[in-house]
Amino acid sequence: MPMKKNRLMNLLILIFSLTIAVLPALSQAKELSEDEKLSLITRLTANIISHNHYRQHPLDNQISSQIFDEYFKFLDPAKMYFTQEDIKSFEKYRFYLDDLVQAGNNEFAFNVYELYVKRLSMYRQYCEKKLAEGFDFTQDDSFMIDRTKVPRPANIQELHEVWNKKLKNDLLYFRLMKRSMAEESKAGKDAKKEIKDTAKNLDTHSPEEKIKRRLRDIANEVEQKDKNDILGIFLTCLAQTYGPHSSYFSPRDEEDFNIHMKLSLCGIGAVLTSDDGYTKIVKIVPGGPAAKDGRLNEEDKIIAVAQEGADPVDIIDMSLSNVVKIIRGPQNSKVTLTVLSGKKGGSSIPQNIILMRDIVELKSGEASGFIKAVKHSDGTAGKVGIVTLPSFYMDFEGAQNGEANYRSSTRDVSKILDGFNKEDIDGLIVDVRSNGGGSLAEAISLSGLFIEKGPIVQVRQSNRIDVSVKYDTDPEIHYRGPMIVLVNKLTSSAAEIFAGAMKDYKRAIIIGDSRTYGKGTVLDVVALKKLLNYVNQDFPAGSLKYESAVFYRINGSSTQQLGVTPDIIFPSITEYMKVGELFNENHLPWDAIKELPHDVYDKNLEKELPDLKKNSAVRIKNDVKYKQLKENIDLFNKYKDRTTVSLNEEKRWAEYLKEKSVLEEQEKLLPQEEKSDSKKEKQEETDFLIDESINILYDYIKYSGKIIAVAQKAA
Repeated sequence: MPMKKNRLMNLLILIFSLTIAVLPALSQAKELSEDEKLSLITRLTANIISHNHYRQHPLDNQISSQIFDEYFKFLDPAKMYFTQEDIKSFEKYRFYLDDLVQAGNNEFAFNVYELYVKRLSMYRQYCEKKLAEGFDFTQDDSFMIDRTKVPRPANIQELHEVWNKKLKNDLLYFRLMKRSMAEESKAGKDAKKEIKDTAKNLDTHSPEEKIKRRLRDIANEVEQKDKNDILGIFLTCLAQTYGPHSSYFSPRDEEDFNIHMKLSLCGIGAVLTSDDGYTKIVKIVPGGPAAKDGRLNEEDKIIAVAQEGADPVDIIDMSLSNVVKIIRGPQNSKVTLTVLSGKKGGSSIPQNIILMRDIVELKSGEASGFIKAVKHSDGTAGKVGIVTLPSFYMDFEGAQNGEANYRSSTRDVSKILDGFNKEDIDGLIVDVRSNGGGSLAEAISLSGLFIEKGPIVQVRQSNRIDVSVKYDTDPEIHYRGPMIVLVNKLTSSAAEIFAGAMKDYKRAIIIGDSRTYGKGTVLDVVALKKLLNYVNQDFPAGSLKYESAVFYRINGSSTQQLGVTPDIIFPSITEYMKVGELFNENHLPWDAIKELPHDVYDKNLEKELPDLKKNSAVRIKNDVKYKQLKENIDLFNKYKDRTTVSLNEEKRWAEYLKEKSVLEEQEKLLPQEEKSDSKKEKQEETDFLIDESINILYDYIKYSGKIIAVAQKAA
């Protein structure tokens, strides 16, 4: 009941905020100009986030100053375009932005972006001039690759000095790539397909040309952003002063978010990139309209797009985001692409290809599973089921519309488990490493596949009083056997809820880095268009996402900031990366609330863990794959904190050869039969952490037997 009251109060605040923000529009339901629409979006966003964010901080001078700094940082994180003089010229806005955004005034956002575009143009002209003059790569100077903590250049003269070294470093990078490919070719070594393709590309274009082409593509993307896109950047900066996961979705971003969640879109089924002003096809998505038609190929270039019954639009030099926008469209609608064949090169004659748009399933983001055959030291065979889950996806629109087969990560995993059960696997590994989260409902329902029923997560509202409990109410268990959950520092949000629940129920052994990401906040997404109905307006207005509440495990500990601590910690490269909520500005702190009564599924797990850790440590120490992993970690640690690189070509080349030598020595450690060309097979065969997890799983089975999950009351 308190939860319902709180939601009602939030809704009333939203409507009240909207009414206050747009009183002039209430009296006259007229068609608003573009600037008036953007002003309305700004006022609405400012009011919603200041009243409803978990932080509960008013939009005041402190927030205004943070927005000011955040916007410059967002546009220019490497401090390449704005000088200290520029910042000073905008200082009049520092403590005034709170008043401006609440009044719907966007002049600061557009004026700063205008200067950003101007500086990018200046940088492009500077580069073309310097590339014509050439560089001396025998000098012993260096380039600072991490400029986040250094002051901005004082003026244009100092900015030119930064540009000079940045350009020289980029040029040296491409020179070394070309040199490396030439050395490989001279040595007669068999290069992988992707290396051969890169070499071919580098042979076609000089390092200087590569830089010019890249700058052209960047300029197209930056200069062709419309006012909606620019305002979206600014409003995201406003939102992120309240929390690192708050942001504004422009109408275009909103569409991309929905595509990510339901793993499908309506289009032609081709992955595109921008290449020297052309839109080039990188990949044809299996099962999509382009794949079924068969005429489009990788490396083809699209030069024009025509909607059904309309004239073609020239897309040369059009930003990639705008190209994607006009190629996507309603299902069963026709689109005509004018294409230059990549196979024919410069002699290609433009060809018109008409395709019928259709739903394209994004298979790469869905759950997958396979059974790994295991041979024990005593000669007996075993089978382990391995599920890989990249995200907690859900087609919200399909679910709301009552579609019977809407996309759902829980549904996909349950089908995989049903297949595993038929094969009578010995144990299960659920791999949620680098899973960035997604739907809370999916985290709850997925957890329910492994327990009878009970609480999964607690949610505390912004008033710090109201706490609700999210339950699994389905008594069915889809898999009852022994289980391991693999995590790392990139395991985040909904994935942390799942891992935390499995740990608290003692339903699985959690293995991975010393902690997970630590993103323990509830994100509310408000579609602004729906709220515009209250003031007789109707236009695409995007969405606002913000932290509205905090997650707590059923043991009372928040997953915020500190994440979930595994039962067994594995060596990994991600362990040494500076990633996680701890490193995000404006993040909410960790705290705890009361524990909830809950069942457990293995009361002896805590007693068994010391032996499991000990046995694993002995195996790891003597494993040749661990030696390879340790070499990789040592190499990563050597260079991860490096802030500068040499601009002397021979010194950089010697450094490259040294790194290459270490990597080749590591390759020698792998048995020959494991050097598979198949990416999937190689992942299944050589993932050291998966292999050691299987060893731990069988140790666990040896201690506990082939467990049948039965709920027991916790002590």
